[in-house]
Order: sequence, then structure tokens, then C-alpha cells
Amino acid sequence: MMNVKIEVISSGCKKCRALFDLTEIVAKELNINEAVLYSNDLNKIVSLGLMSSPVLTLNDKPILVGLLPSKERLKEIISKNL
Repeated sequence: MMNVKIEVISSGCKKCRALFDLTEIVAKELNINEAVLYSNDLNKIVSLGLMSSPVLTLNDKPILVGLLPSKERLKEIISKNL
């Protein structure tokens, strides 16, 4: 599989942490070996032109904003953007 960069950018809320934990599980199930990154840098969110958190990025492109989806939905979102 190609190298991918997956990052959860957070405001530090519980939903953000839950998205990070869920993303780690889904990444493993999708055989993505790179570590999922976690950032509390709100400037990253603003620089992407976004105002909500958490933000899930794949190769620095936002693919999910402000939501905590189900595990299956998250798997679909990540797979579709690989």
C-alpha cells in the first residue's frame, strides 16, 4: 500500500480523542501501517479554512470535519479517499 498520512486535528475535546482512537482501529483494519497523527494545533484547522473540530485529514486533505462517524462509515470515508 502507498504511504499515507492520516491526522486528527483537535481542539482537545472528547469527540476529537474518540475520533483519533477510532481512526487508529480503522487504519489497522485497512492495513495502513503508518501511525495516525494527533494534533492540538488549532492554527492547522484555521489554515485549512475550517472552523469546526475534529478534522480528519488524509495526505493533508480534509476528509471529515466536525463529526464522529460510526466505525463502518469511517472505514468507507477513508477507503474512498485512499
